[in-house]
Amino acid sequence: MDFDDSPEEAAYRASVRARLAEHAGELVHAGHGEEAVDPGTHQAQFRHTQRVLAEAGLVGVTWPREYGGQGGTVVQQAIVAQELARARVPVLINHIGLGMCGPTVIAHGSQDQRDRYLSRLLRADDVWCQLFSEPASGSDLAALRTTAVRDGADWVVNGQKVWTTLAHVADLGILLARTDPDRPKHAGLTMFVVDLHAPGVTVRPLRQMVGSAGFNEVFFDDVRVPDAERLGEPGEGWRVALTTLMNERVAIGGAGGDLGVPVETLAAHARERLPALDAERQVLARQAVGRAVVAALAARYTGYRRFTVLSHGGLPGPEASAGKLAGTAAARLVADAGVRLLGDDAVYAATADGDDTWQRSQGYLPGLAIAGGTDQVLRNILGERVLGLPPEPRTDKTAPFAGGRR
Repeated sequence: MDFDDSPEEAAYRASVRARLAEHAGELVHAGHGEEAVDPGTHQAQFRHTQRVLAEAGLVGVTWPREYGGQGGTVVQQAIVAQELARARVPVLINHIGLGMCGPTVIAHGSQDQRDRYLSRLLRADDVWCQLFSEPASGSDLAALRTTAVRDGADWVVNGQKVWTTLAHVADLGILLARTDPDRPKHAGLTMFVVDLHAPGVTVRPLRQMVGSAGFNEVFFDDVRVPDAERLGEPGEGWRVALTTLMNERVAIGGAGGDLGVPVETLAAHARERLPALDAERQVLARQAVGRAVVAALAARYTGYRRFTVLSHGGLPGPEASAGKLAGTAAARLVADAGVRLLGDDAVYAATADGDDTWQRSQGYLPGLAIAGGTDQVLRNILGERVLGLPPEPRTDKTAPFAGGRR
């Protein structure tokens, strides 16, 4: 792979930088570690930032023009992501919608749904979330128990979701619910678009150890969802959900980008902090930094290989699970090494200069390692679908879900 920009890519990068410089005063800016910031605290500014970027043509770069996107290439999208990071613009408030919900609506939604939702999603007029995991169905998502029962022109939804990112600021979400308990667990599911402001929806933020509350519990008590908000046919929810999950793992795993704090930041941190440590701690810190750098660069360049496939028109596949697995593991090593370099200062909530980047990143990343599939689930996917190993025995794949419930 050629890591240098082509003349066309260099020109596009220059135009992106120019647009970001033009609108710099209208954007939210932050230092590294912004992934742990709760956007609910500054929701209006975060929404405004995405709206400005969308109007500048820097959101939905690869989305079709008829849905408000730019009709651009995957390479152009990567350039925009790199330049946003360079300009210290935090993760966009609607990143769940952009990376997961929007592509699902494009692939499986009706024309009416695409017309109503996609342009507003790009501008953050509506913020979206993904309502999948439940207390008893995280790794085994198909075992979910939230139900949707048909009642005339509506479906009545009851149940609970958990670990829902951005639900506390979201307007809409894609909801996976069980509509036919007499079919096997994967076959009795249906996907819906649900209004988070509808009567019967209750959102309870879950405060994390970094102090913010990005995850939430969401309860549904006789929530009425019009049939017009169904994504795909009844019973095809698992097929629709796979579209979301593959895009989720690409979004989390990245395409050559870094999760958490960039490894170059760790290198600069090490140059500054190593002289302050005693000899024994220096040895341990150097080893930790070395492991982190190797892992981060391996994840980054492996991501470039997936990026090449996508740029040639390929679709996200099970290989995205490898990127997510490697990316989160590397990010945790980087954060752990950064904290180790702080020495005794690491016991404080923030370092002496007020920068708590490393502690916040270390506290945030365990949640990211679970999001989009735990390490164990991703290894199963890679073993079965990439390496061709025999699957684990599953006795519940063909039995009616209702018969196996306890």
